[in-house]
Amino acid sequence: MPAASYIDPRNGKLYSLDQPRWCSDERTPLLVTPGAGVSREEIDGRTRSLWRYRAALPVEIAKPVTLGEGCTPLVQQDWGDLRPLFKLEWFNPTGSFKDRGSAVMLSFLRQIGIDAILEDSSGNGGSSMAGLGAAGGMRVKILAPASTSPAKIAQVRAYGATVQLVEGPREESEAEAIRQSSQTFYASHNWQPFFLEGTKSLAYEIWEDLGFRAPDNVIVPVGAGSSLLGCAFGFRELLKAGQIAKLPRLFAAQPLNCSPIDASFRAGVDTPVAREVSKTIAEGTAIKTPLRLREIIAALRESGGGTIALTEDEIVAALRRLARQGLFAEPTSASAAAALDKLSATGAITANETTVAVLTGTGLKAASTVADLVQ
Repeated sequence: MPAASYIDPRNGKLYSLDQPRWCSDERTPLLVTPGAGVSREEIDGRTRSLWRYRAALPVEIAKPVTLGEGCTPLVQQDWGDLRPLFKLEWFNPTGSFKDRGSAVMLSFLRQIGIDAILEDSSGNGGSSMAGLGAAGGMRVKILAPASTSPAKIAQVRAYGATVQLVEGPREESEAEAIRQSSQTFYASHNWQPFFLEGTKSLAYEIWEDLGFRAPDNVIVPVGAGSSLLGCAFGFRELLKAGQIAKLPRLFAAQPLNCSPIDASFRAGVDTPVAREVSKTIAEGTAIKTPLRLREIIAALRESGGGTIALTEDEIVAALRRLARQGLFAEPTSASAAAALDKLSATGAITANETTVAVLTGTGLKAASTVADLVQ
């Protein structure tokens, strides 16, 4: 295979990986050219972290920034007539799936000489970047909405990162980060494509968890889409490498109060569709205008999956039900569990299929909110 490059998916323009960048010259989002995938023989069985799949990365990382992220439990539970497998991503070092992307992205950036980064986040992304940045000896500044859960901000500060709270909706934090990107490298988990190279380890790990086979269905809470796209890229590489026979169907779970991906998918387009937005308890997925909407819709269609929009009551009911089964998830994560009921009711998924629901973050990130909701 030719050497990996950044690629603009809109026009195919390539950029060298040697130059630090977070967007194209036209300030549009980039990807990394697709990898060839790996076989089970290429897994580094001596390493108990996502770095066991380092052969699937587009470049060799000589000295990874790592806290042991990855290798999270896959737990089967009864859920009505179903027996889904819950992927417990809160067992990552900072408490969420974001550590997969942060570890790979920061490892690559540090390797090409970047020692200070800027990120905008409503919570888990900032905690993850601050924690992995601290592990890698990098200076980190996080811009977060003023409405972010205090526990998440406390975690960011505990890692030694600088925090700037930004008034207004979530997208204003991103706008302010872009304004400051001329002073400090903007290592955005939404913009910088190496983040997705880390989240694709989720697909490789599920494949290995299941005895080197793909599940029938994967349900993921989706805001900006990094976990869903990571799964799409990882399973696509496994298919290319002949390691699986078909792609699993991917399903994006969103709160109805902020569900732009569901709106576009149901309209049959990959461009924004107007739908009213209001406050949701699933704050981690409250993204009004997903940067990679086009790629998310394409991944859902390619896999034969779809979208599910959930009411606040449905999310709370699933949150309470998870807790009663010993799974203390944050509200955003509960969207994946709530989607199980709706997909089962319509016959979209069945009891004889292997279904994985990704629980992306711990309830400890929003403990007071969760405690009130599960009473």
